[in-house]
Amino acid sequence: MRPTGRLLQLATFWLALAFVAAFVPAVLWVWGGIGAMLGAIACVDGVVLFLRKPLDVRRVVAHSLAIGHWTDVVIELRNSEANTELVDVFDGVPSTAESELLPRSVALPASSGASFAYRLRALRRGDAQFDFVQVLRSSPWNLWARREFGGAPQTVKIYPDFAAVAGFTLHGLENRIQLMGIRRKQRRGEGLEFRQMRDYIEGDTLRQIDWKATSRRRKLISREYQEERDQQLVFLLDCGRRMRAVDGDLTHFDHCLNALLLVSYIALRQGDAVGLMTFGGTERWLPPVKGRASMSVLINSVYDLDTTLEPSDYLDAAARAKSLQKRRALVVLVTNQRDEDGDELRPALELLRKRHLVLLASLRETSVERLLHAPLDDFEAALRCCAALDYTQARRRSLDRLRTGGVVTLDLEPAALPIALAEKYLDIKRSGRL
Repeated sequence: MRPTGRLLQLATFWLALAFVAAFVPAVLWVWGGIGAMLGAIACVDGVVLFLRKPLDVRRVVAHSLAIGHWTDVVIELRNSEANTELVDVFDGVPSTAESELLPRSVALPASSGASFAYRLRALRRGDAQFDFVQVLRSSPWNLWARREFGGAPQTVKIYPDFAAVAGFTLHGLENRIQLMGIRRKQRRGEGLEFRQMRDYIEGDTLRQIDWKATSRRRKLISREYQEERDQQLVFLLDCGRRMRAVDGDLTHFDHCLNALLLVSYIALRQGDAVGLMTFGGTERWLPPVKGRASMSVLINSVYDLDTTLEPSDYLDAAARAKSLQKRRALVVLVTNQRDEDGDELRPALELLRKRHLVLLASLRETSVERLLHAPLDDFEAALRCCAALDYTQARRRSLDRLRTGGVVTLDLEPAALPIALAEKYLDIKRSGRL
């Protein structure tokens, strides 16, 4: 309990009256009477507040939230006293989130309850911890205030922004891919897995024609194929310090997670299995899983991942991946490749290429791109532009050497990674290279 501003004002008035009584003895008995009366009133008011029954407080929030999205959190309060109360409420929001519409003043009817909602937006992935709900109650004459704690501490999971992935469930895969800008190249009747026999369609190749079925049916019959299913896709996700670079509202690491989830969703819908290995200070291994229900397994495996301050050891990561993933797979290494990484990155990718098809998805830093297009207003701006150009060219030469060695590469800004990586995965599936 603590005194309110009203009680402090009354105490100040009483002390001022004491100053007057010091010079006017006749006022002394008035000062003493007022003091006794204020003391009695304050004691009675404080005892009434102390004896009140605690409020019943409950927080209603989803068990999992998506990073960056506003959501409503409901606070429910119930008053068992026979008098109406006006209370101030503040929730113990996680330190990794921001809130709106807090604190709130709530009128609680006698022997009844009330509720209100405030908005919450998570700023970081992982487990977010809610503390107790704090309620500030006032005494009947508003001379004292008492702070109560209710609503048990609560942990919620903050997932990556997988709204784009969840949106795939609203439409067929083909239509949704087109809506997102992923263009599927039509290659009629070609693939690796036999699907069905059908009548010949103009444009079918001669090697698609089944001559035995044609002779039996006395009309042209073609074989129709589909992309091979039950293949494996394994992500090697860099958690090292270079992935902490920020692009827009997200870090490079969060952009990579969004791309990983999107491509994983498409791959699982295609019948492939998806696995994950992390390196760069955080070592985690999820063997390839398949089936549409496996998407939740994958999300729960990555939602609490974060970057570290450790350097990324590509060669060690490649050796671990080779020992863990025995079956041939499409291995996607997601990182922020620098020009100085060539001597270490090339041996690592060559080690993986002995068994797997390797795709390097490397992110450009938009700050460097901006320097290349910034106006050259002075000598320092020209120097910065030259340094950025030299860095970009060295990085491009490093990637060209990797391409020459047979590594599939993507080099693009973070925001473009999800769509580009999905397109590349589908192209590789159709090409039969895996």
